[in-house]
Amino acid sequence: MRIAITGSLGQLGSYLESCFQDHELLPIDVPEYDITQVDSITPAIVQFQPDVVIHTAAYTNVDGCAKDPDLAFSVNALGTQNVALACQKVNAAMVHISTNEVFDGRKGEAYLEHEARNPINAYACTKYAAERYVEMLLNRFYIVRIAWLFGPGGNNFVSKICSLAKDRERLGIVIDEISSPTYVPHLAEALGKLIETEHYGIYHLTNEGVCSRHEFAAYFLPLAGLGHVQLDSITSDQFKRASTPPLHCVIRNFAAATSLGITLPHWHEAVQDYFAREQGEPA
Repeated sequence: MRIAITGSLGQLGSYLESCFQDHELLPIDVPEYDITQVDSITPAIVQFQPDVVIHTAAYTNVDGCAKDPDLAFSVNALGTQNVALACQKVNAAMVHISTNEVFDGRKGEAYLEHEARNPINAYACTKYAAERYVEMLLNRFYIVRIAWLFGPGGNNFVSKICSLAKDRERLGIVIDEISSPTYVPHLAEALGKLIETEHYGIYHLTNEGVCSRHEFAAYFLPLAGLGHVQLDSITSDQFKRASTPPLHCVIRNFAAATSLGITLPHWHEAVQDYFAREQGEPA
């Protein structure tokens, strides 16, 4: 299979590249390729003639998106439009990595794949627009929503909190932001299975289980040897930031689990695997 991977230098893209080494690959990332420029991305995809394009490239700095929404829309929405149109030209299937933040988090329980989207911050609006471009321009697509992505070597919530904990005796972590973490190796395995099915549609692929940011940190810090750090419970309104995240934004894997039997392990198992890899133990 011929697979193009956008965002190939990112946390997810780089891992996918290592996973799909048995296939013909086209890694796509700046500075060589720029998804915001039609003259850059279209010829690359047309020349490669992929069977599938896995689109992981995005501006994921949520607070940065709030500060510069034009840049966010250019990368996340128009960049996705450019990739989708290139897929259209070569009749390639597209895997678009989206986010739980397309929902407003006000439902009070988990969202299913088909439910109405209502983004409440700049990042989420650009990802919602990206989903709409994919839906309007292509027939063969997988929209895959994830949340709280973390993985080996990545810059993510786990790595950031561990870094802070090494220099502090106590940390304040929010208790009212709730979702399900998504572990890169588990997601990559699920994406591989999904692509093989050619069962196109919208999917939620997070690890099983639900937690708050505080519960998440309380579980992984001891595994990092940082269990002595005191965690204070704070609410989101005490943690000032440029963006406003949806608070109770859990997304349930219903479609992939029910129709295809594709599930991800519990997030506890994901965290254990993460630190086993970090410490050089067999995964």
